[in-house]
Parts: sequence; structure tokens; C-alpha cells
Amino acid sequence: MGSHQDSTRDDSPDSANHLPTPATAAGREGLDALLARPGRAVVALDFDGTLAPIVADPDRARAHPDAVPALAALAPKVASVAVITGRPAKVAVRHGGFADVPGLEHLVVLGHYGAERWDAATGTLTTPDPHPGVGAVRAELPGLLERSGAGQGTWTEEKGHAIAVHTRRAPDPQAAFDTLRGPLTGLASRHGLIVEPGRMVLELRPPGMDKGAALREYARELDAACVVYAGDDLGDLPAFTAVDTLRTEGTPGLLVCSGSDEVPDLRERADVVVDGPTGVVHLLRSLATRLT
Repeated sequence: MGSHQDSTRDDSPDSANHLPTPATAAGREGLDALLARPGRAVVALDFDGTLAPIVADPDRARAHPDAVPALAALAPKVASVAVITGRPAKVAVRHGGFADVPGLEHLVVLGHYGAERWDAATGTLTTPDPHPGVGAVRAELPGLLERSGAGQGTWTEEKGHAIAVHTRRAPDPQAAFDTLRGPLTGLASRHGLIVEPGRMVLELRPPGMDKGAALREYARELDAACVVYAGDDLGDLPAFTAVDTLRTEGTPGLLVCSGSDEVPDLRERADVVVDGPTGVVHLLRSLATRLT
């Protein structure tokens, strides 16, 4: 697979007016496949940090103001646009403003890493019962945070099928993250869960739930001839791996990093690096314009 450290970064003020050239041959093949056969392309994106700027309080996260218009312009021209997120699907729909938007009929939200699915065309939400370990963790978590001494400034996010502990608002976010990682891993393990680290967040969730599995399943469901994925965090690495696997199986793909210095691994593996949610919006607009 190799390192993609020279990935193209598209930060120019007029970046909405042109498509960047991917830094890798595989990325260029993926972009060419998208432009040649858009009706069989899946464009998948993370939510937080990709479509929505990262904020200290996740309840206040909202999609970039130009994200929905850009998605609505692109979605009718491809097989599907999929938002793949660890959040509950209904939360991503609400924070993204995806409901009842003309042009977004080809959009789905795969929440809880694909465990939930919301379809814009029908407005229907499908969701399984939560893992029993999540309830047990929820009950024990307050005591663990108190005993750890790292609870000050942390934020617990309820996700239904998972629980996330954010440290970004702690006096020393990295120290709180490092202090809590071990105890939270032990707590998760006792109840059949795993801990997924992210950008100043530790998420406790059932095993087997990740963005890579969700993306592979959805791409195969649609018999996609091309797959694009854009993300910004460690939780997006499985989706990057899924695209790499699809490439080896003959399905071209394009990997986009919504630029962050906090996750160098993602940047190095990307074919294209853009400047956060603003850069993602520019890329979506450019694709919609080119496909017109």
C-alpha cells in the first residue's frame, strides 16, 4: 500500500472551481472511474470533522453551511451519497440538516458504523437493539471517571449503541485521554465491548462495528463501480482500508483526508488532502460541476 505523504492538498481560494489531481496512481484511477461512470459511484463521507467542523461540545456540531447544498447538487448525479458516522443516524440527520432536502433522495446515513440506516428517499430509520454491555458500561462509567481523577472537563456522549468520553474540554486534554484509555479499555472488555480512540475521544462500542465494514457492505449492495471516501479521524482508517481492499478486487476508489494535523496516519494514506470541511465542500461542488 505504501505511504502517500505527498498527497495533493487543495487549499487555494478558488479550489471550488477545479478538481485536485490525486497524488497516487490508484487515486487518479479512482477519480477517472467516478467521472466516467458516476451513475455507479458511491461517495461516502464521515460527519464530524469532514462535513461538520470539530467543536468542543459534540451536541453543538452542525454541518458546514454549504455542505447540504453541495451534497444536493452531487447526489442526483451518482448512485448514492452515504454519510457514515459513529453517531446515531437520527442525530446525524438532525445536525446535518439532511431531512426533506430536494436533491438528497440518493442520500443515506449509516449511523452507529452501519448498525443504523436512515434513507432520505423514504425518511425511514432502521435500527437494531443495543448490545447489553452498553447499559452495563453506562451504569459503571460515572464511578470510573470519579476514581480516575481525570473526569474534570470530560464529556460523556450517549450514542444508544455506544458511549463516548470526550476529553477536549479537560484542562489538559491529552493527559486526560492518556489517563482514561487504560481504565476505559478494561471496563469495555469486561462487558464485551471495545474502545475506539479518536481525536480527544474514547468510544466504547460493540466489536465488529466500524466504518470499513459499513462501507464494504453498502458498496456491494449497490454494485458500485467506484467508491470515494472522505474522513478525518482514526475511526476512518477502517474505511480507508476497505477502499484499498476494493481496489485490489478491481473496484477503483479515491481516498480523501479532511486535513487535520492530529491524525497524520490518515493524511499519509490519502490520495487527496483538503482543508477540513470547507475543503470537502469545495471538492463536492467541483465534482457536481464537472459531472454537469
